[in-house]
Amino acid sequence: MTKNMNNLLKLEELGQFLLSLILFNQLDYSWWVFPACILLPDLSMIGYLVNPKIGAWFYNFFHHKLVAISILALGYGLNNSLLILAGVILFGHSAMDRIFGYGLKFNDSFKNTHLGWIGNKS
Repeated sequence: MTKNMNNLLKLEELGQFLLSLILFNQLDYSWWVFPACILLPDLSMIGYLVNPKIGAWFYNFFHHKLVAISILALGYGLNNSLLILAGVILFGHSAMDRIFGYGLKFNDSFKNTHLGWIGNKS
């Protein structure tokens, strides 16, 4: 991936992360809740304790933006602030991860992502 494209994608993800902050700001939660929850989706990495295939599936499920948007929409539809919060956190976390180069995982290695390899391939 070219440097210009990489920067363009990071800016897009930054915009999505900022959107998650705006959406969170509309909720009736204290601000400390956002930073307290923003890393919770990474608990999905526990699947890697079983094997890379299970780990990738769990990681990708909890880092897929369609899942986040679906939970967010369900929360709005049911007027359920906890589901809305979960959707906002999942969406914001996924955007934040992609800003730092952590993409959705292939099932052969945690470091093999749709954005390329994390760190050195060796």
